[in-house]
Amino acid sequence: MYRRAYVTCIGIAAVMGILAFVVSNHYGRPLLDPEGKFLGPSWARLPLLLFGALLLDLLPRTLWYSKLRPSAMSGIVRQRLRTHWNRERVTLVAVGIVSFYITYVSYRNLKSSLPFVRGDVEYDRELMYLDRVLFFGQDPPVVLHAVLGESVSAHFLSYIYLWFLPLVPLALTAWLVWSRNISYGYWFATSQCLAWSLGTLSYYALPTKGPGFEYFSRYTDLTHTPTTDLMNSLAFARADVIHGGVTGIVQSVAGFASLHCAITLLVALMVQFTLRNRVLKIVFWANFSITVVATIYFGWHYLADDVAGIMIAFVSFYLGGLATGQKFDKRSLRSHPTTTTSAIPVEKA
Repeated sequence: MYRRAYVTCIGIAAVMGILAFVVSNHYGRPLLDPEGKFLGPSWARLPLLLFGALLLDLLPRTLWYSKLRPSAMSGIVRQRLRTHWNRERVTLVAVGIVSFYITYVSYRNLKSSLPFVRGDVEYDRELMYLDRVLFFGQDPPVVLHAVLGESVSAHFLSYIYLWFLPLVPLALTAWLVWSRNISYGYWFATSQCLAWSLGTLSYYALPTKGPGFEYFSRYTDLTHTPTTDLMNSLAFARADVIHGGVTGIVQSVAGFASLHCAITLLVALMVQFTLRNRVLKIVFWANFSITVVATIYFGWHYLADDVAGIMIAFVSFYLGGLATGQKFDKRSLRSHPTTTTSAIPVEKA
């Protein structure tokens, strides 16, 4: 007997980890934990993340149902641990968090090493011309600046774009901890790992810096937003790593596929297929749509990058579904899992 969900999640993480180690070792780049400086070492952070997921579920529920009466709290905690935090749930949370963490850290390191692996090979010029062809001779960001303006819209799009940073861990935690069907948690974790891995592959297949870095003069009239600060910090970090010989930080400027588009679409698809709340569906489809506009507006990506990110989302979502036993209804945007809430897909060897 083997469990496809385990194999897929752990296998992707293992492959990404090995690739990151090999590339870093071959090119003399230290394997870095990009969040380690302010979140602590991995050996301490991973147990804290697992404990944090448990606390995030138990604490609000206990305080709410106990109505702040200490005598009622222990019973509520014991009941939740018995009915929700069984072995399958704990395994899901552990496998999901650890696999995603390894995949993401490997992605950041492989992305940082890209300029050393591919050298001066970049396709910004070709993708810029493709943008002009698709926009009938116009530059897409210039058109968006003229249509949407360069002040109020810039602030709005900036906050939607940056919302991606907390969205990734929050969405993963939500499906791992609170999905009523265990297979949905594995589905999302597997799809996330696939998306970040395919995104990394796209960077190496068609490396770019992105229009905001290669053709920055087009964006100088935009009002100053938090996105401006982020782009500046990434540009400085890239210069320090490539030209300054700094080895203690990662550089995060790389294309081709837009993982902002990929992950926000992936979340929207998961909401569409696994939840029944109409408001949440509207919110996350809107979030995806606005994010697509923001990637072009600020110059993070070319149009082809967004299309590639969207394709990555669909492929990851579908393969993750197959790996976790989902059956898709051709006539409706719903899935029919082949698992129960207390078991993940099991195949006989």
